[in-house]
Amino acid sequence: MTVAGEAPLGIEMVGCGNVSTQYVAGLAGHDGVRLVACTDADPARAAALAAKTGMRALELGALFGDPDVDIVLNLTPVAIHPAVSLAAIGEGRHVHSEKPLAIDRGTAQAILARAERAGVRVGCAPDTFLGSSLQTARAEVDGGRIGEPIGFSVAFVNRGPEVFHPAPAQFFGVGAGPVLDVGVYYLTALVHLLGPIRAVAAIDRITFPEREVLVGPEAGTRFPVTVPSHVVGAIEFVSGVVGGFTMSFDAGATSAPRLELQGTTGIMVLGDPNTFDDPVRWRSRDDDRWTEAEVVGQKGLGRGIGVVDLAEGIRSGRPHRASGELAYHVLDVMLAIGEAGATGRRIEVASRVDRPAPLSAQA
Repeated sequence: MTVAGEAPLGIEMVGCGNVSTQYVAGLAGHDGVRLVACTDADPARAAALAAKTGMRALELGALFGDPDVDIVLNLTPVAIHPAVSLAAIGEGRHVHSEKPLAIDRGTAQAILARAERAGVRVGCAPDTFLGSSLQTARAEVDGGRIGEPIGFSVAFVNRGPEVFHPAPAQFFGVGAGPVLDVGVYYLTALVHLLGPIRAVAAIDRITFPEREVLVGPEAGTRFPVTVPSHVVGAIEFVSGVVGGFTMSFDAGATSAPRLELQGTTGIMVLGDPNTFDDPVRWRSRDDDRWTEAEVVGQKGLGRGIGVVDLAEGIRSGRPHRASGELAYHVLDVMLAIGEAGATGRRIEVASRVDRPAPLSAQA
């Protein structure tokens, strides 16, 4: 994906927590970008990451002063995403943020508006739709494999992040829950495959008002749950596709397909949209045999491929795919799901966005 003859764009990583190592691995080997600096509220954590990667560890006071930095990679906690993104934009830097872009519409809109005025770009996770699984599914859908898409089903159900994360309370408060934390991958995948969303409806509940930390130094302590942890609903796309979803932190693993598309002539089953290379299977309406689709796109990509695509878009002048506008539409939908659950009403989604181009186009 690298444009020949162009120098790689420099990246500063703000936030050196668990996900930072995934980005370091995902960005490795891409000539279009280079990691130049990192910073964290915990200087020791930034120093440790710098020692492993060769980046320069910067103090927070020198956050955007490095002249080699073109893109700020915002990996801070959810509540801090907007402040870091706005500060970077104010210093004339492009930004790629971890999801979500913000936790309310007004702040997300302010980020995009300020970037437009500054002449810089905003990208946002997730970028898993650039992996071989969802690129394969996109090629199959666009090629008519299942005919006209008419429906879908989503089933994300597990026990919750307390089974693996040492600080799980953050996943059960404002800006999180199963929809904003994990549903974002499913909704981004669906918009990539089917286009923008028109309206949503939902019913939700808090099954366990209090939960327990199960791993790490705080194991055994309890914390309150303040957002719905089991959400069931329906989505209508502008195209007319309608389908249902379950997103839950309250039960064990489900045997239902995580993501299925239904069309006039067939059905397609995908894997986990929080991964990059799961297989895609399809069968025709009149045949019980499943066929695994031929892989489209590059296998082995990882978190950060959206940053690479952002850098290539900056150099070539084309739109980048994991865009702020895509992230805003998905945020708008997720907030609408919460509003639908709270009010019992169907909620119209005001924003619209074009499907991002497949990697086979303008790559």
